[in-house]
Amino acid sequence: MTEHYWGVTDVARRLGISTAAVASYRLPDPDAMIGRTRGWLPETIDEWNANRPGRGVGGGRPRKRPKE
Repeated sequence: MTEHYWGVTDVARRLGISTAAVASYRLPDPDAMIGRTRGWLPETIDEWNANRPGRGVGGGRPRKRPKE
């Protein structure tokens, strides 16, 4: 059975972001290297994305308090 590895373009498509944004992410170690080209299995990217931290506590602008 042939394994299909995702490149940066495939990862960007899966995450719904640009390839330039993917380049700024700390991606997991690649599952395969062909020359200097990195490749990831879809399961690796999905697991990494599911376990990535969010914006964290206190991220973004403070909410306005409703007037009483």
